[in-house]
Amino acid sequence: MRKLIIAATLMMLSPVALLAAEGPRLEKANINLHDQASLQRGAKYFVNYCFGCHSLQYMRYNRLAKDLGIDEIALRENLLFGDAKPGDLMTIAMRPDDGLKWFGVVPPDLTLVTRWRSPDWVYTYLKGFYLDGTRPYGVNNLLFPLVGMPHALGDLQGAQEPVMAESHVAGAQPVLEGVKLVKQGTLSPAEYDSMVRDITAFLTYAGEPIQLERQRLGFYVLLFLGVLFIFAYLMKKEFWKDVH
Repeated sequence: MRKLIIAATLMMLSPVALLAAEGPRLEKANINLHDQASLQRGAKYFVNYCFGCHSLQYMRYNRLAKDLGIDEIALRENLLFGDAKPGDLMTIAMRPDDGLKWFGVVPPDLTLVTRWRSPDWVYTYLKGFYLDGTRPYGVNNLLFPLVGMPHALGDLQGAQEPVMAESHVAGAQPVLEGVKLVKQGTLSPAEYDSMVRDITAFLTYAGEPIQLERQRLGFYVLLFLGVLFIFAYLMKKEFWKDVH
């Protein structure tokens, strides 16, 4: 009976393992949260290209400006639109019903997207759009099949086509292996990669603004515990030196 259960489990898991092995691999984002200039550029790109549909409802403008070294004048000129104020949360004007009507789904808030997915996932996703005439906006995505959103950065990246590979499963259809650039946009591939990396870095910061401070404090906590361990060990030796 035990052997039968193990065999059945392996049969159920093997297709999943094959699909995972054949699926697209995530590219390394290699972001640096200490690079303040990158985070500033990422904030600018996000507001200009993504903020119309995707909110950052757990982030305030003035917190962003303080953490990224953006003065109030630059904040008001480059990141605040309409009647938004520095102390406001970064919400958007688009109503959920409108998003559902236009895209078939309500565009998600992206404050925690890099914690829910990962920075590598977001980076690969933003690079993974390809031409697909069957989709309403003419594009699909390597990591998110049947994606509902248009390629907001399409003019910058250019046009990509899917790269198919033979499946290892007998009789199965070819699988999507990757994408290739067939028409360059206004940015070179290296420039586009840099831009997407900046956006990913900014979203990683937005998901946990305290991350760098937490790491800094964590170092001092570990250092304190290390010193405390030395004194505790010496005290233990003193108390137990007469115990045989």
